[in-house]
Amino acid sequence: MNSTSLIAIDGKCLRRSVDKASKKAAIHMVSAWAQHNRLALGPVKVDDKSNEITAIPKLLSRLDIASAVVTIDAMGCQKKIAQQIIQQEGGNL
Repeated sequence: MNSTSLIAIDGKCLRRSVDKASKKAAIHMVSAWAQHNRLALGPVKVDDKSNEITAIPKLLSRLDIASAVVTIDAMGCQKKIAQQIIQQEGGNL
């Protein structure tokens, strides 16, 4: 990524992915959006009985975020996630 890269990370619940008959919860994914490239990067499935907080570090580890600004909603505002962004030489907002 270059110095003007903006990466937005967000989680989404996949519509109509609930299977009530077999009691399976909806599929939840976390992905990154590269604003400049208009490209979705590396979607990661959130583990069952988990949330975005555990999936975001996995997603970040797959991405080259050096010199990029990373935005995450309130769910991702965790010390460990912010530290990981800084360790990978990205900036967070």
